[in-house]
Amino acid sequence: METPKVFESEYRFCLILWENEPIRSGELVKLCSQQLGWKPTTTYTVIKRLSQRGVVKNENSVVTTLVSKEEVQAAQIDELVERTFEGSLPAFIAAFTKHQKLNQREIDEVQEMIDRFRKEG
Repeated sequence: METPKVFESEYRFCLILWENEPIRSGELVKLCSQQLGWKPTTTYTVIKRLSQRGVVKNENSVVTTLVSKEEVQAAQIDELVERTFEGSLPAFIAAFTKHQKLNQREIDEVQEMIDRFRKEG
């Protein structure tokens, strides 16, 4: 199953939801007002829109996510790599590391991921 698209403002909403779920919709409205400056109607509209796309579930006024933060992040990265770097992960990494300096710990983590991928492949 393909991960549904989550837009920027929806992602900020989901960050609040992932941190607090399951949560009553009224409490979620309060958090979105405090953290995002949203009006109640905006929050309820986003809940409805994300429910229709299969991102969240609103049952008996209790809201939970149907997709994880990691799934949404992976889908966003896949889309970015496909759209901007013609699907080339090495081109993405080259562009990223050209402008972002990695410290030794981060380099070691990336190397461990590559080594793990080679073993599994």
